[in-house]
Amino acid sequence: MFIALVLELLIKSTEYMWLVFVLLGAVLAAVSTVLSKAGLKNVDPVVGFAVQSVLIIAIAWGVVAAQSNIAQVARIDKKTWIFLIIAGAATALSSIFTFKALKLGEASLVSPLERVSFVFAIILSAFFLKEKITWQVVVGGVLILAGALIIALSKKAA
Repeated sequence: MFIALVLELLIKSTEYMWLVFVLLGAVLAAVSTVLSKAGLKNVDPVVGFAVQSVLIIAIAWGVVAAQSNIAQVARIDKKTWIFLIIAGAATALSSIFTFKALKLGEASLVSPLERVSFVFAIILSAFFLKEKITWQVVVGGVLILAGALIIALSKKAA
């Protein structure tokens, strides 16, 4: 009941819609991790990622079409294309490495360690995007890193 009330308040306020989307993304990322691990049992991780990528492309372009945004593709400037292509290559390689890790390791260990990417994103955002790093962001990054290491070490020790 409380969660439904909070979600209703968030949805009514466009100021906080990013929070709803990021939480939905986090839940779906967790579901994806668990299902991917299960799906990789008898499949090479790169083949598994390739299969998922086809669906990712179909859904992404389906949403673009449903939102009538296909014409925007023609208006993308050269600099943006470069950023998107490099980011796409990084995403693909990141996913391949994560799938290989999922094939070899436990999902409950791989997932938190993969989320250390948040710490790298904070550092890279400050350097390349000139985003301000507050003490709260630093503390949060340290806690994320510490949490991932605690999980990794606890699994190893058990």
